[in-house]
Amino acid sequence: MSVLFVNNIRFFDTTLRDGEQTPGVSLTPDQKFEIAVKLADIGLNVIEVGSAAASEGEREAIRLISDARLGAEISTYVRALDQDIDFAADYGTDSVHLVIPVSDLHISKKMRKTREQVANMAYHAVEYAKERGLLVELSGEDASRADQSFVRELFTEGVNRGAERLCFCDTVGLLTPEKVVQFIPPIAEIAPLSIHCHDDLGFALANTIAALKTGATCAHVTVNGLGERAGNTPFEELVMSLEVLYGYDTGIKKEEIYHLASLVSRLTGVPLPVNKAIVGEMAFTHESGIHAHGVIREPTTYESIKPEIIGRKRRIVLGKHSGSASVEAALNEMNYHTDESQVKEIIKRIKELGDEGKRVTDTDLMAVADAVLAIEYKPVIKMRQITVVSGSNVIPTASVTLVVNGQEITGASTGNGPVDAAMQVLRKSIADVADIQLEEYHVDAIRGGTDALVEVTVRLSKDGKIITSRGARTDIIMASVEAMIAGMNRLLREKA
Repeated sequence: MSVLFVNNIRFFDTTLRDGEQTPGVSLTPDQKFEIAVKLADIGLNVIEVGSAAASEGEREAIRLISDARLGAEISTYVRALDQDIDFAADYGTDSVHLVIPVSDLHISKKMRKTREQVANMAYHAVEYAKERGLLVELSGEDASRADQSFVRELFTEGVNRGAERLCFCDTVGLLTPEKVVQFIPPIAEIAPLSIHCHDDLGFALANTIAALKTGATCAHVTVNGLGERAGNTPFEELVMSLEVLYGYDTGIKKEEIYHLASLVSRLTGVPLPVNKAIVGEMAFTHESGIHAHGVIREPTTYESIKPEIIGRKRRIVLGKHSGSASVEAALNEMNYHTDESQVKEIIKRIKELGDEGKRVTDTDLMAVADAVLAIEYKPVIKMRQITVVSGSNVIPTASVTLVVNGQEITGASTGNGPVDAAMQVLRKSIADVADIQLEEYHVDAIRGGTDALVEVTVRLSKDGKIITSRGARTDIIMASVEAMIAGMNRLLREKA
C-alpha cells in the first residue's frame, strides 16, 4: 500500500515555532534545545526552531541548536523582510520557512496591499535569502482560501527566483480531502511540496494524508498536535497512521514516540488529553470487563497496535465495569493467591467503590484484597512528623522524621512549592532503602469551598514496578503525603 506515497516522505517539525504559539506556552533556549535533540534523534528531517525576529531568546535558541549539528536541517520562520532573513543567516540556520499571505482576505485586510505588491515582496525575499546562502521553503499562508491560479503563479515564479521547496498552508483548517485532490497535484508539479494543516475542524490529519497521497512530499507536524487554537497535524498520529494503515515505513524511531510526547508535554506545561490517540493516558488502558478479558487473552481483540511499539505499556484499571479476568490478572501481578469466592468478594467491593464515583487505585485494590484475605502487613515506613514552610519571601522547605524498618530518619529538602518540597523530602529520606520515583501527580477532585476534601493520586515506580496510590484530606499537602507514604509502603511492604 505504500506505493500510494512518494519514496521518501519528509517530516518538518514546527513544535518549537507553531507549537510554541499555543496560548500560554513559552520555552527557554535550553528547553528548546532539549526538545530539538529528541526530535533529531527520533528522525525528524527539518526542525523549525522558532521565529528569529521574535526575540533575543529565540535567536539564542537558534544559535544553540544550529551549533550542535544535530543531523536535522534547522529552519526558522521568516517574513518577507531583509532583517528576518539576516537573523536567520547570522544565527546559523540551514533554511528559512518564508511565509507569504496568498488569500485576498489576508492580502487586503492584514497586509493592506495588492496581490502584485505581495508577490514582489515574496520574490525579493527569496532572492535575498539565496544571496545569504539559505535554502528557501516558500509558504503560501491561507492557501486553502486563496485564488488557486494566483497561488500557482506566485509559487512558479518563486521557484524561478531560487526557492527549492513550496508549502501549502491550510491556516485556519478549512481544507477538506476533496479540495486537496483539486489543489495539491498542480502545485506539486512545480517543486517539492509541503502540506501544513491546522486542526480547527478536526481534519488536519486526514488532509495531510490526502495531500501526501496526491503529490506532497513533506508534512508539517507538531508533537502532540500543539499549535494555535485547535493545533496542527499531530506528529505521532501521522507517523502511526502511515505505518499501520498504509504500511509505509516512515523511518521514525517509533519506540521513542511516547517519551518525546511526554517530554514536550512536561516542558510546555500542556497536559496530554487522557483520551488522545497514541499518547493519551487511556490509549492503552482498559477497564470494561469484556475489553479487559479480550486483551488479556489476545491483545489485538481491542488494540490496533502493540503499546510497546511506541514505548508504552498496556494498563488494566479497575472500577465498576471490571470483570473477573481483569481483577484476577491484577491480583496475580501483585502476588495474591485467591480462590473463586474470594475473587467474587473482591470484585463486589471494587464495584462498590466504582459506584461511589471513586477511581480505584492499586493501593485500593491491595487494601480490599488484604481485608478479604484477612492479611495484615506491617508498614515499612511510619511518619513521626512533617513540617512544611512556604511564603512569599521563603524558599519552600519541608522537614520530616520517618521510622523506616524501625530506624528513625530525619531529612529536609526544598522544592518549587510546598507540595514539591514534601514529595522531595519523602523520596530522599528513604533513598538508602529504595529508589522510588514519582512518575505522576495530580489532584483528582476538589469539591466545595476552601475547606473542601482534596483527593490526590500519585503514580510511583520502583525497579520497573508501577503503583498508584491515593490520599484524601482537606489539606492538599497532607493528602499528598498520605498518598506518597501509602504508595511507598505498598512497594516496600513486609509481612508482620
